[in-house]
Amino acid sequence: MSNIGIRMKELRKGKKMTLKQVAEKTDLSISFLSQVEHSKCSITIESLMKISEALDVKPSFFFSETEDRNMKQIAINKQGALEERKVVSNFSYEDLSGKFPNQTFLPTMVTLQPRKEGVRPMPHSGQEFIFVLDGVLTVIFEKDEVSLNKGESIHMESTVPHNWINKTDEAVQFLYVSSR
Repeated sequence: MSNIGIRMKELRKGKKMTLKQVAEKTDLSISFLSQVEHSKCSITIESLMKISEALDVKPSFFFSETEDRNMKQIAINKQGALEERKVVSNFSYEDLSGKFPNQTFLPTMVTLQPRKEGVRPMPHSGQEFIFVLDGVLTVIFEKDEVSLNKGESIHMESTVPHNWINKTDEAVQFLYVSSR
C-alpha cells in the first residue's frame, strides 16, 4: 500500500500540483490525501480512480513497480503470485493485472459483502465491464437498477453515475474491468 502513496506524491509534485489542487479535483480532503501519501491509511477503488483522473494517469500506474519501456508486453499471474486482497469495509478487491506495463484497462476481482453497497455513485472517464462469478449483484444507474446473476455481465460507460449493491444474504463475487 505504501507504494501507492509514494507514487502519488512523486507524480503530484512532478505535475507541480498541491494537495489542495488535487483535493479540489477529487472532492477528497487534503487530510485524507496526505494520509494516503504518507501510507497512514488505505484507499478505496473509488478514491484511487478519482486521484488517477485528477493526476491524468491510469489507476494501474500506482501498482506498477517500473515504467521500463523495454519490458515484455506479457504478464502471467500464477496462483499465489498476486498481491494480497485489499479489504475495504464493504468489499475486498484484488488487482489481477500483475505487473503489465502501460495498461489500458484494470481487471479486478471484487467480493461485495452481504447487504452492502460498493461505492457511492461517481461518474468518471472510461468504461466498465462486470461479470458476476457468484451471487447476485444489483447495479444502480441514477433511477434504474438491474440485477445480475452468476454468469451474467454488464458493459457501460463510466460517465453514467452508478453503484453496486448486494441485496442478498450471501457475498457476491465479480470480475470488474475498468478502462480510461
